[in-house]
Amino acid sequence: MSPSTILDPPDESRPAPSAPPAARALPPRRAIAAGPAVAAFTLLVALVATAAVGVSVRDPNGVTAQRLTTVLVMTLVIAGLDLLVRATLRSAGRWPSPAALAAVRRERWPLRRGLAVTGALVAFYATYLGYRNLKSIVPLVRPGDTFDSQLADADRVLFLGHDPAALLHDLWGVGAATELFSFVYMLFFLFIPLTLGAALVLLPDLRAGFFFVTAMALNWLLGAGSYFLLPALGPIYVDPGAFAGFPDSAATRLQAALLEQREAFLSDPAGTAQSIGAFASLHTSIFFTAALAAHMLGLGRLLKTVAWALFALTVGATIHLGWHYFVDDLAGMAIAVLALAGACVLCGYDPRRAARRTAP
Repeated sequence: MSPSTILDPPDESRPAPSAPPAARALPPRRAIAAGPAVAAFTLLVALVATAAVGVSVRDPNGVTAQRLTTVLVMTLVIAGLDLLVRATLRSAGRWPSPAALAAVRRERWPLRRGLAVTGALVAFYATYLGYRNLKSIVPLVRPGDTFDSQLADADRVLFLGHDPAALLHDLWGVGAATELFSFVYMLFFLFIPLTLGAALVLLPDLRAGFFFVTAMALNWLLGAGSYFLLPALGPIYVDPGAFAGFPDSAATRLQAALLEQREAFLSDPAGTAQSIGAFASLHTSIFFTAALAAHMLGLGRLLKTVAWALFALTVGATIHLGWHYFVDDLAGMAIAVLALAGACVLCGYDPRRAARRTAP
């Protein structure tokens, strides 16, 4: 599917076309229920785990609520622009007519679809809330356990005795490269709501949209498990001297803030939360999920190229900035594959249908 085919075929410009079936019909209940099911399970695990260590499930600083608000607003904007484009194509003049706007709104956004899409987005961030609380309590469940030295040793084996971060620093330097990688790393926080909204609004097959959102949510659940499997801090916190002299950036400020939050959490677990965990890299898993999903959804070449470029740059950013070991990125890629496979099962999504639909 090329980017242009995200919209309905050009015959929408005729005055009274019928909406394509995929635009009117909701996907099976199985696909709609998949995201809420993942959210319910993640929250249940979080409730049990936090209670076991004497803290409660919480949303410090309202981060989850803020991100949910962002994705809802962004999805409304995408849906509004989509509506305007479709209505304009149906109208005789340069501007969409009120009748065309009303018709497209009825066809594209019946109440049931609006509720299902909203539910999917709420479920995604409910899963994130559970994930954030699970990640926070890793130091309480496994106090003193860190596998940083083993992960660093594994990196050196893979890179023939070299530290991959040092190799990148020698290759690119720490000036402009740090600014670039910081931008890419922080893009993660915009990338998620943008792709969620686009998938639920623009993909012609609604089941594909729910499949993508479910796959992204499964990254949180699987990632939380990986933090308990091999607790680790990451190179920047184990050997800060190796990253000294970096220019100030959004990523370096975030690293400092997270360290302060962790220290406060270890002093008073009931008062705040901490978000440091190296294994596995959820930045990598999210971008790898999106890159693989671009093929499974039958997207166009340009979107696939962008997805793979963002993935490659993100891997570089995790290493250059000291967030992760390279093996953390490998683990993130494995999580992405498991998340996509799990979403296929939960949603009943067959990626071969998208391949057949977009085959020349």
